[in-house]
Amino acid sequence: MIGPEDVRAAAGLLTGVAERTPVRYSRALSELVGVPVHLKCENLQRTGSFKIRGAYVRLVRLSDEERARGVVAASAGNHAQGVALAARLLGVPAVVFMPTGAALPKVDATRAYGAQVVHVGSSVDEALLAAQEHAASTGAVLVHPFDHEDVDAGQGTVALEVLEQVPDVRTLVVPVGGGGLVAGMAAAVADRPGVRLVGVQAAGAAAYPASLAAGRPVPAAAMSTMADGIAIGLPGTVPFELVQAHRVAVRTVSEEDLSRALLHVAERSKLLVEPSGAAGVAALLADPQAFASDGGPVVVVLSGGNVDPLLLMRVLRHGLAAAGRYLQVRVRTVDRPGALAALLQDLARLGGNVVHVQHLRTGADLGVDEVGIDVQLETTGPDHCAEVLARLREQGYRLAP
Repeated sequence: MIGPEDVRAAAGLLTGVAERTPVRYSRALSELVGVPVHLKCENLQRTGSFKIRGAYVRLVRLSDEERARGVVAASAGNHAQGVALAARLLGVPAVVFMPTGAALPKVDATRAYGAQVVHVGSSVDEALLAAQEHAASTGAVLVHPFDHEDVDAGQGTVALEVLEQVPDVRTLVVPVGGGGLVAGMAAAVADRPGVRLVGVQAAGAAAYPASLAAGRPVPAAAMSTMADGIAIGLPGTVPFELVQAHRVAVRTVSEEDLSRALLHVAERSKLLVEPSGAAGVAALLADPQAFASDGGPVVVVLSGGNVDPLLLMRVLRHGLAAAGRYLQVRVRTVDRPGALAALLQDLARLGGNVVHVQHLRTGADLGVDEVGIDVQLETTGPDHCAEVLARLREQGYRLAP
């Protein structure tokens, strides 16, 4: 297994290639948790995520003969961009297999760095199978996104920077997909017994908790999450051994937690992150007391910022709803002239800002003399949502369940 010396060697190779990303203090999260909380901004890294670190270390250590054969990778977007940039810097031909539903900005960026993009399958796991077949048939070197010592050592350099930027750090909170980042960081701090690591997975794509319980990598029971950057169905052998050996705790967060975290980081820290990059913040928001026990600074890694604008709009709306600041309700009322106008006036008096209205005249749940009005409105918080619903009922409106 790799150790601190391997990560330090990788850091030397990354000089002038990877950015030393900033660490920012979060007053809002610090007040919530009760100890200082800092954000390690790998969303500001080259290519928009930490992935350039591991990709470059892997490629720079290839022999001349291996480089001449070219490299192949599989990714939903962040590893793709890291490999593409590393390949361009080193003059290596690169082919990247990406799921058919990969975010367009990530696809375009990968091509812009000079890699050939091939769409296949609907998940990173399917794209990885295609990449392995390509490597076997062409002789190209497979650059695995997380299951290789050089890749994990490169990712672990994030922790070395944190140790210099927040020397008294006690807890590192890290998003987890295949496990390369958290494993590399665990290796980096292996000689610092006072530092603990907490990995965070999306509950809809969480393979690590079951794998750690079984003592071996096992497939995730489900694969459904907005956090495509950590939607990996099976832990890698190399990172799993490190995570297990260093007793890294792995927590899970819901989709609501992820969307609230993305909104929180955007509003309070003025930073743009993708859902997977916000997983660590999601864990703090969901259970702040779990991170206060060590009594020292917490550093949360914002692992990536490559979010599709269309997804960003949906996630922000979801986050507003989860935070009680966006209300969607169907009102059933008598079908008569002025009914819609009266409802909108009532909502205005209640302080709700209507952003969308749909008027339904027919439906299985509607009577002959009824209409359904779907309303989406901005509110000021959970208490305001409850007040709006209660007042509507008091005024005789029937609300669909």
